[in-house]
Amino acid sequence: MDKERFIQLVVSEQESLRRFLLALCCGNACDADDIAQETLLKAYISIGKYKEKERFSSWLITIAHNTFLDHRRRIHPTKGLDAAVKMASTTNADGSFDYQELYAALERLQPKERSVILLHYMQGYSITEISTITNDSPSAIKKQLERGREHLKLKIKER
Repeated sequence: MDKERFIQLVVSEQESLRRFLLALCCGNACDADDIAQETLLKAYISIGKYKEKERFSSWLITIAHNTFLDHRRRIHPTKGLDAAVKMASTTNADGSFDYQELYAALERLQPKERSVILLHYMQGYSITEISTITNDSPSAIKKQLERGREHLKLKIKER
């Protein structure tokens, strides 16, 4: 794949990638942007590993997911749920916190549960595709989705 084709594919997937990472980072745009940049750099460096027969979006999301998990392991979140609630209560309603309750509930899920919920419901990936992205079996993905949905319902009710 040449540089121009890579740029075309990235431009077509950029919005979806950013939306996915923003949700994974529970609304933290700075972290999402950092991870997106790192993802695109890793993708460009690894372009030789991309197989034309697979969907570029799945390949890119796989890199993004792994980069998110690496980021999560390296840097522990500095803003917890209480900080997010406090920040929201002192901020004007400018649209920045439209999804605050959802982000707060997502933040309290395990990273794997959060990932599969977002990949399935937000990005529209199938169980098989999520299995490939996360390197888990389809049955594990089904269980993570089931547990994630239940945990998400509980976390939203707790608020």
